[in-house]
Amino acid sequence: MQLAVCLLLPAAQTSADWQLNLSPGVTPVSTGIFDLHMLVIWICTGIGVVVYGALAWILVRHRRSRHPVAAEFKDNRLVEIIWTAVPAIIVISIAIPATGVLKSQDDYSLADVTVKITGHQWYWEYEYLDEGIRYTSNLSTPPQQIDGSEPKGQWYLREVDRPMVVPVNQKIRFLTTSGDVIHSWWVLELGVKRDALPGFINESWARIEQPGIYRGQCAELCGVNHGFMPIVVEAVSAADYQQWLDSQSLPPPQPLQANDWTMELALSRGSALYDRHCAACHKVDGNGLPPLYPPLKDSSIAVSTDINRHVDLVLQGVPNSAMQAFASQLNDEELAAIITYERNAWGHNTGDLLTPADIQARRRGSP
Repeated sequence: MQLAVCLLLPAAQTSADWQLNLSPGVTPVSTGIFDLHMLVIWICTGIGVVVYGALAWILVRHRRSRHPVAAEFKDNRLVEIIWTAVPAIIVISIAIPATGVLKSQDDYSLADVTVKITGHQWYWEYEYLDEGIRYTSNLSTPPQQIDGSEPKGQWYLREVDRPMVVPVNQKIRFLTTSGDVIHSWWVLELGVKRDALPGFINESWARIEQPGIYRGQCAELCGVNHGFMPIVVEAVSAADYQQWLDSQSLPPPQPLQANDWTMELALSRGSALYDRHCAACHKVDGNGLPPLYPPLKDSSIAVSTDINRHVDLVLQGVPNSAMQAFASQLNDEELAAIITYERNAWGHNTGDLLTPADIQARRRGSP
C-alpha cells in the first residue's frame, strides 16, 4: 500500500503541474470570471450529455434491424418550440452572470491606489501617481541561464528585479499604455489583461484578497524579446505596503565623488547593469544577434576613439530600430558604468573610464 502511494505521488504532482482548468483567482473579478467559466463548462457538459445520449438512444432504438422502413414526417411543432426555447434559456442563463462580470470589470471608481503601467521593449515601467514613485521592472533571470551555461532556476524567465508592490483588500486602479509598440499586461490570478497601446490609456482594476506573489507576462507579441518581459505583483498587508512606500520615499543616495569613481568600481557595476539591461539583445559575450542586434564586441562604437558617439547612442537610441533610448531609464552613474564596461570588456581594453560627470555633460549637449 505504501509503495502504491509513493508511486502515485509523482503522478499527482505532474497532474497539478499540467492543470488545464482556470485558476480561481484572488480578486472579485478573477473569481467572477472563474465562476462564469465553470457555469459555461457545466452547461456545455449537460448539452453534450443530452445530445450524445439522445443520439445513442436513437441509434439503438431506430436501428435498421428494428425499423427497416423509415417513417415519413414533415414537421413537429412541439419539437420546434423546444429546440427554440431551450437554446434561448441557455443563452439567457449565460448572459445574465456574464453581464455582471463585465460590469464589475469596468468599475474604476473610488480607487485607493492608482498605478500607471507603461510597456517598453522589453520591460515594464510602474508609476504610482498618488505617491510620486516611478521605477522600471526588468527580467532578472541571469543571462547564464538563458544561454544554457547554468541550470535554469525555479522562476526561469518569470522573475524581475523590482516587482509591483500593492496592498491587499484595497482597490488598485491600473492605467496601461505603451512607450513604443503594442504590449499586453496580463496577470491571470488578478483577472487583469489589458493591451498597452502607444498614445492610449486602458483602465482596469483589482482588489487582491490574499497576500502573495502573482506572476504574469506580456500577452502581445511585441518583438524578438517578447518572452523576456515578465510581470511580478507582490500583494502585501497595509502595514507592509506603508513600510515599502516609506522606503521608496527616502532621499536618493548621494552621488559618488569624482575621486571615488574608479575603473574597478565602474567595471563591477557595469557588468551587472549590462547583464540586466543589454545582454538580452547583445548577449553576455557581446556578439549580439545580427542583423537585428549587431555585436558590440570589436564594433566601431565600442572601440572608437570618439567616446561621445558611444554615449549619444546609448542616451538617445537609434530611431526606427530595436535600440531604445536609455536617457530616461538609467541615471548618470549607471550609464557611465555600462559604457565603461562595454569599452573595456571582451578584450577591448581601451582604458576609457567614463564618469557620471561625462554623462551629465552629454545630456546637456556639451561637446
